[in-house]
Amino acid sequence: MPIRIPIGRRTFSPSAGFTLLTILLCVGFFFLGRWQWHRWELRQAEWDRFAAGTERVIPLGSKALGDVPRFQRVSLVGRLDPQHQFLLDNRSHAGMPGYEVLTALRRPNGATALVDRGWLAFRGRRDRLPQIGFESDTAVTVTGRTADLPSAGLASGRAPPGAGAPWPKVTTFPSMAQLSAAYGATLERRIVLLDAQDPHGYVRDWHPPGLEPLRNLAYAVQWWAFAAVLLVIWVVMGLRAGAAGATRAPGRQA
Repeated sequence: MPIRIPIGRRTFSPSAGFTLLTILLCVGFFFLGRWQWHRWELRQAEWDRFAAGTERVIPLGSKALGDVPRFQRVSLVGRLDPQHQFLLDNRSHAGMPGYEVLTALRRPNGATALVDRGWLAFRGRRDRLPQIGFESDTAVTVTGRTADLPSAGLASGRAPPGAGAPWPKVTTFPSMAQLSAAYGATLERRIVLLDAQDPHGYVRDWHPPGLEPLRNLAYAVQWWAFAAVLLVIWVVMGLRAGAAGATRAPGRQA
């Protein structure tokens, strides 16, 4: 039966098809907004952990990078290995393509960690890699945040370092196992994002991976706003349909 609800001198009478479409779309918009809200909560928690990691620097000593919370600032001692470095490809900064430089740090406890020394711009030719070598004969103290390797959304976007490729080895979203195999030694499962004030670095504008939390919050509000607008349109169209039916009624009765 069609909906007919008197409202003052007018009648609210939307069509059944438009009512069903409105319900389906509003439910869809609601759950899309809820999904984005959940993503905002997760991202906000991650950004809060990132901010909390700056409160103090923990001397790592003989501990592994995985023994402290993710994004925690740490200091660790070791010898940088400039002869064996990786270039993470497809890394952008300010909308420009480039590389992130991963350099091995050999620690006194026998472990080897990778230090992300920052971003370098792509110069337009794949056969001319940036010059990232430096002299390192003494032990250094490195300060930075613990983090995971960048990960790709699609498996097709990953490329491990070539076994026979010269150093530095170019790679795209590799796993730590692949980097360990290329380096010839087991690497710690987390990396260190080098602090901006430490030497031997490049562009370092660190933040958690992904969009800022407010983007997800804005998307959630946007989806719910679509649902609200659709409801308003449904009400307006239903009132117009009711008014049109009331106008035609006398003619049909005659």
